[in-house]
Amino acid sequence: MTRRLADALRIAVVAIARFSNQAATAPSRPQVRDGVRPARWLRGGPDGNEQLTAVTGAVLLVLLGALGLTILFIGQLISEHLFLGLLLLGPIALKMASTGYRFVRYYARDREYVRRGPPELWLRLLAPAVILTTVGVFATGVWLMIVGPDHRDPALLLHKATFILWLGAMGLHVLGHIVQMPGALRARSLDGTGLGTHQAGAAGRTLVVVGAIVAGVVLAIALIPEFSTWTAHMPVGHEGG
Repeated sequence: MTRRLADALRIAVVAIARFSNQAATAPSRPQVRDGVRPARWLRGGPDGNEQLTAVTGAVLLVLLGALGLTILFIGQLISEHLFLGLLLLGPIALKMASTGYRFVRYYARDREYVRRGPPELWLRLLAPAVILTTVGVFATGVWLMIVGPDHRDPALLLHKATFILWLGAMGLHVLGHIVQMPGALRARSLDGTGLGTHQAGAAGRTLVVVGAIVAGVVLAIALIPEFSTWTAHMPVGHEGG
């Protein structure tokens, strides 16, 4: 399992680097579907959506791993915990958007997405729990950051409870996708040769992944002044955002 995760993260780094190169070399002739020429940077279909979701998931694994380390030393790393928690909001929003887009296109009976098929049934049943607990743990974290340690109840209790539930749901979610992640990161190109200069929508995927990370960084930097109530207080237990 550890080796598979390491392979997936390594492929994610390579994929993101190649996306940047593809942005300048994407094909100049967009596909025509049903008489409509989509913008070049928006193309990719189910393969592109799968790759975007996988790359965003790999980015989240790295950032969540770093966040987990701050939990182990929350008293000393409260500022880092808050910063990473806010930074994660950008990639999390992108991950929900990409999976939500697939959901909408599939149930709207888009031919390509129907042909690709839905995720396994148990992953579809798990998805609402993943979404609700993710929103819960990060919303209560932001709530805690705003109210500060002197007014942490009931936000702290809710944050801890949703974190425990989120950890279980997310663990199952990762286990359900980790085996397919390396293949998804190597999304097929238009000519079936893998990543390359003909990968449809490469520029758009580069833009949204980098944009989500940058948006999270900007948000975290903007809210650094809000950290002061926590950095001036010695936290007890898991009190970060």
